[in-house]
Amino acid sequence: MKRFAIYVFAAILGGAVTLGGAKLLGFGKEVQIKTIPSNSFAQVASMPMAGTDANSSTPTFDFSYAAEKALPSVVHIQATMHVKDREMAGGFDLRGLPDPFRQFFGYPQGDDQDGPSNRQGDERIQQGSGSGVIISPDGYIVTNNHVVADADELSVTLNDHEIYDAEVIGTDPSTDVALIKIKANDLPAIDFFNSDQIKVGEWVVAVGNPFNLESTVTAGIVSAKARNINIMQDKTPIESFIQTDAAINPGNSGGALVNLQGQLVGINSAIASPTGAYAGYGFAIPSNIVRKVVSDLKEYGVVQRGFIGAMIRNIDGNLAKDKGLTSTVGVYVDSLTANSSAAEAGIKVGDVIIAADGVQTPTSPKLLEMIGRHRPGEQVDLTVRRKGEEKNIAVTLKNREGNTDVIKKEAPSEIMAKLGASFEPLSNQEAKQLDLDGGLKVTDITNGKLANQTDIQEGFIVTKVDGKEVSSVEDLTRILDHKKGGVLIEGRYPNSPETYYFGLGL
Repeated sequence: MKRFAIYVFAAILGGAVTLGGAKLLGFGKEVQIKTIPSNSFAQVASMPMAGTDANSSTPTFDFSYAAEKALPSVVHIQATMHVKDREMAGGFDLRGLPDPFRQFFGYPQGDDQDGPSNRQGDERIQQGSGSGVIISPDGYIVTNNHVVADADELSVTLNDHEIYDAEVIGTDPSTDVALIKIKANDLPAIDFFNSDQIKVGEWVVAVGNPFNLESTVTAGIVSAKARNINIMQDKTPIESFIQTDAAINPGNSGGALVNLQGQLVGINSAIASPTGAYAGYGFAIPSNIVRKVVSDLKEYGVVQRGFIGAMIRNIDGNLAKDKGLTSTVGVYVDSLTANSSAAEAGIKVGDVIIAADGVQTPTSPKLLEMIGRHRPGEQVDLTVRRKGEEKNIAVTLKNREGNTDVIKKEAPSEIMAKLGASFEPLSNQEAKQLDLDGGLKVTDITNGKLANQTDIQEGFIVTKVDGKEVSSVEDLTRILDHKKGGVLIEGRYPNSPETYYFGLGL
């Protein structure tokens, strides 16, 4: 009986301890369920919510708010180019040769032997597609330079399937940004977000038109910032991409990368892939760069680019050891150009730039991005580390010509506009290396007769036009200014001793 009493006492004590512990831990209290206000979209999107299936323990994420905000602002762009098929023989454009020269190379004057219908068949239409983002209610749209470059016609389809013709306002190959415009009003413009504030690991949503599939949304995270992938072909590129694992495919170019509030974080521009399709790496131009470039294109028609005039390098362990640096974070000033902004402000070779305008610059792509946000004549505040001490130095930026003037968009002469190309004279050193007396190097080809009627590529050196030597743009203009009919262009490429001949009609 005594042992039984002990068991009863132990049972009562255990129950009391259990109830007391539960009360201390909060069990047994009334559970309060609070609804999240409809305007608290960030909380809804960023917090893992229970799956709709009551038996499922797998959390889900809701990106619907970001999609609903961004989709109306993202458009589908169709670019059309008219190009000619050609038969090439020894570098000579036979099929596109103007009538006055055809008889000398085995082709009769007039229509091709197969009949006049083939002549129309020689011209074929190439079409490409991409995406764009409406940035103002009055029809301004930002996209990639490579989406609209060399296009003869641009067609824009809105999210509501309305279709408009578009004109190019300006392009910037340095950042792969282009600004186009349609004649429309009251359009749903996207809101910009400060891309400096986006964090690695943060959720983002890509919106675009891959493979001509309109209004496609994918989600991922920011994988890295200030990425340089060496994809720009411009002389002074700015590559400081936001890297994401949100699925980006061909056709997404020019589309929006947005945060969970549906605000523009970047413009999707490139993918890294061994196959050409999505492989886990997409790259977007930061919204802060886009905002500045678009502002310049609207106001000036050309980007106002500021330069500090310094050769800079990323710092790795070897450079740090060689130069006696205490940290690998920052950008090393390797040399300064004559009369540069940096030199005039007091920057010295060996300085390490660790911040610009208060934003850390751990690598050169980030520093170039920060400088690229300024126009000539504006100041950028640099923080440098010199012999273990930090200094703040204000640098007034200069343009490419070495002054602070606004760069004006030069209207090409009528003949240069027809050719659709830019030229620069060979330097004495280049001419000597190539064993030439002189010539004009083709530095840029856009839409025009050179692209549509010949296979001339950038880098080609024009030495003669209609048998007359050319060594300056003035020479070329003088020969072609009032020319009518066929023109024979002679020249060569720097890596080949062969002489090439191209014919075109004016």
